[in-house]
Amino acid sequence: MRRVILMVTLSLFPRLLVAQDLNIEPLLGDNWYGVYLNGQKAGYAMESLQKDSQGAILHIEDARFQVNMSGVKQDIHIFSRRTYAPEGGLVSIESKVTEHAGQSEFNAHVEGDGLVLISTVGGNTREQRLPKPQESLADAVKHARWVRGKPQVGDMLNFTTFEPMYQREISGVSHIVAIEERVLDGIPSKVYKIKTSMDLIGIDSISYVAENGTKLEDNIAGNITMRIEPEVRAKDVDYKNDVIVSNAAMIDKPIEKPRDRASIHLRLHGPLGPDHLFNDDRQSIAAAGDAFDFHATRIRMDGFATAKLPIQDEQLLRWTKPTVFVQSDDPKLIAKAKEIVGDETDSMAISRKLCAWVNENMRSTFSARLTNALEVLSSMEGDCTEHSILFIGLARAIGLPAQEVAGLIYVAGGQPGFYFHQWAKVWVGKWIEVDPTFDQALADVTHIKLAEGDLLKQAKLIPIIGNLKIEVLPDDAAAPTAK
Repeated sequence: MRRVILMVTLSLFPRLLVAQDLNIEPLLGDNWYGVYLNGQKAGYAMESLQKDSQGAILHIEDARFQVNMSGVKQDIHIFSRRTYAPEGGLVSIESKVTEHAGQSEFNAHVEGDGLVLISTVGGNTREQRLPKPQESLADAVKHARWVRGKPQVGDMLNFTTFEPMYQREISGVSHIVAIEERVLDGIPSKVYKIKTSMDLIGIDSISYVAENGTKLEDNIAGNITMRIEPEVRAKDVDYKNDVIVSNAAMIDKPIEKPRDRASIHLRLHGPLGPDHLFNDDRQSIAAAGDAFDFHATRIRMDGFATAKLPIQDEQLLRWTKPTVFVQSDDPKLIAKAKEIVGDETDSMAISRKLCAWVNENMRSTFSARLTNALEVLSSMEGDCTEHSILFIGLARAIGLPAQEVAGLIYVAGGQPGFYFHQWAKVWVGKWIEVDPTFDQALADVTHIKLAEGDLLKQAKLIPIIGNLKIEVLPDDAAAPTAK
């Protein structure tokens, strides 16, 4: 889940280069930026504006992350190129994510009144025809065009951007919140402070843009910063940022028998919003002044008649359908799921078999890659993200509705605390949570669920990363009753 957030982040950087109705010649070229996670440098990015021989405008973003995951060095390369016609219409988008396990590609091009999107993930290529996006060059260069028009504090600007990884167009709104006076390269200049909100993914960013349209800095969700730097300084990265430890919520003393507890009571301090407050049979989260009370109770399945396969409910069957990252219709996943499950039709028994098989056969290792079920089945290695995505792929392949869950889990050891984690939920007559990383057919009470669903839904965790503090409270106030 951690590397998913890392990759989601880059697609949120506002594109702030040049406007259609301006002379772009002086602005052609490259800008370099250092990328920081919670104040620690984690990578660098280059943004380039080019004009080809036909007059088309090319906007290129090229970013590299170098992070440490509990001693394991990880490299991620993210590249995108957007091409706009001379009159400003979107022509095509090329996007690539490269890491040690391989490369994922998302290529889109406008064709008539539609957009053809070709996604290649885990060696599996899918083609979709989608509505033509509204995005144009004016959206891509919104802030540079805006500040050159000398806006005032309080002015507002709407925009859209198509993100191939999400297979959809996302809208947002920007506001001028302040105008500052700075000296840039020895010249007094105005700098516009712009707040941008993208409601679909619940993320706000603050950008500082000079009056000539140059982006000086972006701060995304309060914990990710992209700052303009000379090329040599931008590239000065040395794997010091341990994203696992720096993003965790540490506690003062260990929790006794965390996997066996019947209940737990915590107080969460941080930027939680309505999208993070999940309440179900296992957990409840409620506002408590300027904090949030979290209660969890171990689920009991005795006396409950689990569902039998095949599932008939169309609303549930949507969670068996294939996606770009969960290729549940692939023959390899289907064959492996049948091999594991055999003739079993009891949904709970199937879930237990799949959970145990993934746990027993996966080699646990930290990895920073754009995970997908088919690729994990081939490599059979990874951390919580790989364990959960393979479990979900196998479950869907056999007809068991399943989806992704993300949040935090308590981990003991030298630095006890709550670490960001990913697990799964399946339908067995009701939704239950399963953690194949720890071979838990029923997730224990130290799992704090803060997101459900695909990559887009998990992006809502970005404002929380590294910004949560947790207190362990006495259990006597635990609220939910075990089901």
